[in-house]
Amino acid sequence: MSFSISPASRLKSVEEYYFSTKLKQIAALRAAGIPVINLGIGSPDLAPSQETIEALTSSAANPANHAYQGYQGIPALREAFAAFYAKHYAVTVDPTNEILPLIGSKEGIMHIAMAYLEAGDVTLIPNPGYPTYQAACSLAGATVHAYELTEANGWLPDLDALDKQDLSKVKIMWVNYPHMPTGAKADLAFFTKLRDFAIRHSILLVNDNPYSFILNENPISLLAVPGMKDVAIELNSLSKSHNMAGWRIGAAFGRAELLAPVLKFKSNMDSGMFLPLQEAAAKALSADSTWFARQNEIYKSRQKKVFELMDLLSCVYDPAQTGMFVWARIPANFESGYALSDKILDENAVFITPGGIFGSQGNGYVRISLCAKEEVFQTAIDRIKNHNNGI
Repeated sequence: MSFSISPASRLKSVEEYYFSTKLKQIAALRAAGIPVINLGIGSPDLAPSQETIEALTSSAANPANHAYQGYQGIPALREAFAAFYAKHYAVTVDPTNEILPLIGSKEGIMHIAMAYLEAGDVTLIPNPGYPTYQAACSLAGATVHAYELTEANGWLPDLDALDKQDLSKVKIMWVNYPHMPTGAKADLAFFTKLRDFAIRHSILLVNDNPYSFILNENPISLLAVPGMKDVAIELNSLSKSHNMAGWRIGAAFGRAELLAPVLKFKSNMDSGMFLPLQEAAAKALSADSTWFARQNEIYKSRQKKVFELMDLLSCVYDPAQTGMFVWARIPANFESGYALSDKILDENAVFITPGGIFGSQGNGYVRISLCAKEEVFQTAIDRIKNHNNGI
């Protein structure tokens, strides 16, 4: 007699993450002897600072540092986050109760959704945007409404158009600037309008802010707008800015009353962050601006190679975009970014991300990650040049 059990119905609201399935395909192709170049995923290939690594190894060598930790992170980490926000964003956050360290900001998206959303609530997510916003809110039982972003509007939401909609059941609006996947930036003037919009409609804003230091000379936080703490939580992460993606270190920033429900949910989900990781993260956060300048020299050089690759594909891009990707509009002879991505993978063994995975507004675009060495991009360019069938 075979045993079977049905999964929870909530899983019907989500699909397996696109990159999870694509990585399986790429692994299968490589196992068959096809040397696929993966230019799709934003996983930093550079290392954290040497001081960060030394802080980790030194702390891990202490036998006393392997016990369970508190749910709010050690004071030294919260104080380091507070100093980081003061130095780089000119934002004051109280390390005692306005910072909640997270095991990656992706965890924070899920925790915020579960802490605030339930059946009957509506949440606004960007289209195009990070797929986890939709997945987390759907798993929490909320109804997801996408607001469309367009190239013509600088990939910013049309707040005037949203004002005219029935927003009475909207509880959370997710924003993400600098924006992934488009690389678009928002300024403090826009964030001020966004604050006023949230106040008018009693909506909690959540800004996902992990890309502000990548190819961006003027990092800003949404919390720099006066009064924003009344209506907003900001998520941030060391994954991209400090090359610590696998370390899973992030934080939520906001008014204590807004973070309290998130902590309540989080405290039932984990048993604290490994102490050596926290101490190393505190060291990483103390890096000065020269750290980011050195990283951006590398990314800028790589970006030029990706622009060359996009030119070869006859794609159109904004050279002023920020972040660790290049977002580009596909040529007219392709019906979607999926079609172009599939062609490049099938004919050249090069994977680039179709923009449609980020929402319908991304269907006419593709995205290439900067997380590869220049010689890898050159190999991809050479492959496509040698097998160009009229792209």
